[in-house]
Amino acid sequence: MLPPNWQKDSKEHQKAYKRLLEKGNKNKMLRVLPELHEEAFSKIDCLECANCCKNYSPRFKQPDIKRIAKRLKVKEGELVSKYLRLDEDGDYVTKTSPCPFLAADNTCNIYDDRPSDCARYPYTNEDVMVKRVGLTLKNATVCPAAFLVLERLLEME
Repeated sequence: MLPPNWQKDSKEHQKAYKRLLEKGNKNKMLRVLPELHEEAFSKIDCLECANCCKNYSPRFKQPDIKRIAKRLKVKEGELVSKYLRLDEDGDYVTKTSPCPFLAADNTCNIYDDRPSDCARYPYTNEDVMVKRVGLTLKNATVCPAAFLVLERLLEME
């Protein structure tokens, strides 16, 4: 079960997570991630949360832009000018938070064509989890599933 104060707990455990991800046995972690990912998502309903969509933007890569523009029946340039901006890394991200494609019931209006970053988030079943420590630490404060996976990894240490 998800602790009611999971975000507070996640902030308090950031140093322990960082130490685990930087110094822990990466091969062992990678082996158990798929199982921990499934376990976490059996307890989390993304439609009840949507923190990721409410607070952050994925990167919209060119294939994403092309696919979404086609779905919305607009030109790629129109999609970009209406919804996206370039961030400090030169990536396209949404102009606004929450995501303009997030519906009132926390569903996604472009779900089948959403950016690959959205489909993969929070990367709890990928090597990104151990390779991009900063991103994982941030995700643990936003996504309860990422928090649960890191908590389980700490228990296994």
